[in-house]
Amino acid sequence: MGETRVDLLHLLEDLADAYPGDLEETILTEIVANSLDSGASHIVFATDATAGTFTSADNGLGMRRAELRRFHDIAATSKTRGEGIGFAGVGIKLGLLVSDEVITETRRGKDHLATTWALVGRQRASWRWIAPLGLVSERGTAVRLRLRNPLSPLLDAGYLEAALRRHFEPLFDDALAPILGEHYPNGVRFVIDGRELLPIPGDTHGVVSAPVALRIARRRKPTAFGYLAREALPLRDELRGIAISTFGKVIKRGWDWLGITPSAPEHVHGLVEAPALAATLTLNKADFARSGQRGATYLAYRKALQEAVSEQLAAWGDPRGGEESMRHRATRPVERDLERVLFDLSRDYPLLETLVERRAGGKRKLPTGRAEDGATGFLPLGIEPALESSPNGSGEKEESDAPDRNETSQVVEAPSDATAVELPGKRGPKRPARLGLSIEFESRPGEDELGRLLESTVWVNDAHPAYRRAAASHAEGYHLALTVAMALATVAVEGDHQREFVAEFLARWGEAVGGSGVRRRSRKRVRREG
Repeated sequence: MGETRVDLLHLLEDLADAYPGDLEETILTEIVANSLDSGASHIVFATDATAGTFTSADNGLGMRRAELRRFHDIAATSKTRGEGIGFAGVGIKLGLLVSDEVITETRRGKDHLATTWALVGRQRASWRWIAPLGLVSERGTAVRLRLRNPLSPLLDAGYLEAALRRHFEPLFDDALAPILGEHYPNGVRFVIDGRELLPIPGDTHGVVSAPVALRIARRRKPTAFGYLAREALPLRDELRGIAISTFGKVIKRGWDWLGITPSAPEHVHGLVEAPALAATLTLNKADFARSGQRGATYLAYRKALQEAVSEQLAAWGDPRGGEESMRHRATRPVERDLERVLFDLSRDYPLLETLVERRAGGKRKLPTGRAEDGATGFLPLGIEPALESSPNGSGEKEESDAPDRNETSQVVEAPSDATAVELPGKRGPKRPARLGLSIEFESRPGEDELGRLLESTVWVNDAHPAYRRAAASHAEGYHLALTVAMALATVAVEGDHQREFVAEFLARWGEAVGGSGVRRRSRKRVRREG
C-alpha cells in the first residue's frame, strides 16, 4: 500500500509565488479579505516589536468548531465564488512561512475556541486546541503571528497603513459608499495600534472630476460606479490610471489593462467599484478570468468602462478621447487581415488560442448573452458586446441612483434585448471568425522595442525611428504587421523559434493581403461588367 505525500513547504512557497507583491503584503490583504467576507465592520491590528507579534482581530461572524478544524486544511474553504473577495482558502495559510507560531481565536455564539499552528517540517504543519487568549470579545476571529523576522514589515504601522489604503482604497472613499453600502451596510473601520484610519481629504484645487456609472443588462441601478479625475499637477506613479475594485479590494490599476492611454496619463486617475466582478477573480486576486462565462462578464465590463472613459476624455478635450480617435487609421486594414492570420496560426500554435477561442463548427466565439432571433448568441473573444451610453432606448434622460461629482455621469448600459452577460445565448446562423487582438499606439522614446503585448492589445511604439521611417515612406502596414508578429512571438513559441514564427506570420499575412486584394478587384470587375 503506497501513500501520497505532499511537500507542504514547497507547496506554500509555490502559492506565495503566485501572488504579486511582497509575501507580508499578501498575508495582510488575505487576512483583511477573510474578515470582510465574514461580515466584519471593525478590523483592529496590533503590533508588538518586542515580542515580534502581529495581531488582527475583527467583529465578523466567527467560526464553529467544525469550521475552525477545517481551517487548518490547506485550500479548505466554506466560501462561494462571487459572494466575497476570498474563495480558495489558501491565503492566510501563507502566514506559516513567516511565523514560528500562528494562533487563531474565534467566537461565535457559545463557541469560544483557539488553536496554535506551526510548520514543523517540510511535510508537517501541526496544530492543537488551546485555551482562548481573550483576543476576541463578543464575536469574530483573531489571528496572531509570532514572526521569525524581528524586522518584518508586519511590525511597522506605517507599512500596514500604506498597504491597506492601496489595496482597499474604495473603503476609504465616501464617493463609493452608495454601491459598497449594499455589501457593507455598517461600513468598514480599520484601527492600527489604537489609531483609526480615516479618509484623507484630497486637494481639490485644480482638480476636475466626473462620475462614471455602468449599467449592465438595463438595470436601473448602476452595477459599477466610480469616478474619473484630472489633476493639475502630475500624480505619483502608483496613483496614475484607472483602478478597478470588487467588494472594496483593488484588483488592477493603471492604463495598460484598460487599453486606453490619455495624452497626459500622469494627470488622470480614477476608481471604479464593480461587485459583480468578484465572480471572475483569479486565485491570487490580482486579475480576472479571460475565458468562459466569467471571462465574458469581465470583458463586457471592460468594454463598458473603455467607452465611458473614452467619452469623458473626449469631453475634456483630450485628443485621444474616444475609441475611434485613438485608433490610427492604418490599423484597421491590418486588423482585418490579422483575423485570418491568427485563425490559421492558432491551429499550429496552441498558445494563440488565448486570442481566439475555438467553438463548434470551427468558429471562434465567446458566449456573452441572449441574441436576437436569427442572430448568433456568441461574440468573438476580444470583441465585447456593444454597450450604449444612453440610459434608455427612448432618448429620455433617466435619473441616476449615484451621487454627482461636479459633472455629468457617463452611463453605459446594454441594449434592450440583452440579458445578464454571464448567460450563454441561443445559436443562430454562423458568423465569420473575428480577432481578439487590437492595435494601439504609445510613445516610448529611447526604447528599442517596436511594440509590446499587454492583455489583448499590441502597443506600437510610435516614437521608434523605424516607425517614423515607415510612416514617412507610407509603409505603416508592413511595420504594424512586423511589430505584431514580434510581440506575439514571445507568447506563441520559445525564444529559439521566435524567428521562424515571425517569418511564418509575415508569410501568412502576405497571403491574406494578396487574397483580399484579389477579391476586391474581382468585385469591382463584376460591377463594371454588369
